Formats: sequence, structure tokens, C-alpha cells
Amino acid sequence: MFEETEETNRICNNAIAEVLNVIGFKWAFLVIGHLSYGAQRFNQLRRSLNNVSTQSLTVILRNLEEQGVVRREVFATVPVTVEYSLTDKGKDFVNVLKEMHRWGLAWKERPDDAEPDEKLLKEASI
Repeated sequence: MFEETEETNRICNNAIAEVLNVIGFKWAFLVIGHLSYGAQRFNQLRRSLNNVSTQSLTVILRNLEEQGVVRREVFATVPVTVEYSLTDKGKDFVNVLKEMHRWGLAWKERPDDAEPDEKLLKEASI
């Protein structure tokens, strides 16, 4: 990969901080995960997320749209229909979510000193 130095650590930490600025809202990861299956209307998304408030979801979607992760498309129907989908930037982030999923399966409910479940790591690899 790369030699670990103070400079590479600084660059890496800055990159991670930037990701958290873009995707740092509590529900943003789950919104991206749900949109990875295809475009959804606001209420579809809200229902699939159960506990998220309408206000929180609005803020998250606006932020993700401003950051170029989510596309908002308005259809001229009565009433107006709005669909949200992932941009190429958002679709690329799904790979991060897959790795988080793999890591979560491998370490779920494991003692701090235990090794990861290699079988789950292998099965979760996509």
C-alpha cells in the first residue's frame, strides 16, 4: 500500500474527516444503503428506515444532495412526485458500506481479544 509516515497518516486522517463531513449524519449510511437498491420516493425511504423523523430525513437528503451523493428528481405529476437515487459518487460509496457490513459480521458479539470469524469474513466478501 504505502509507507506509514506522519504525512501519510495526516493525509489519511484528512480524507476520513472529509468522508465524515459528507456522510456524517446518523442515518446517512442507512439512506445510502437503501438507495443502493434503486430510486425511492421520500415516504418509501422514511418507512424503510422506521425510526427516522421526517425532519431528519429531509436534512440528510438535502445534505447528501448538496454533497453530490444523492440525486433528487422531480416529476410533474399531481401531486408532485420526487424520487431520490444515488449518483455515481453515491454508488461508489456503497463499496464502503459492503466493507462495513463484512467487518460487522466478522466482529459481531465477539470478545475484545477474540479473532474475527474467518468463515463469516469469507462469506461476506463480495
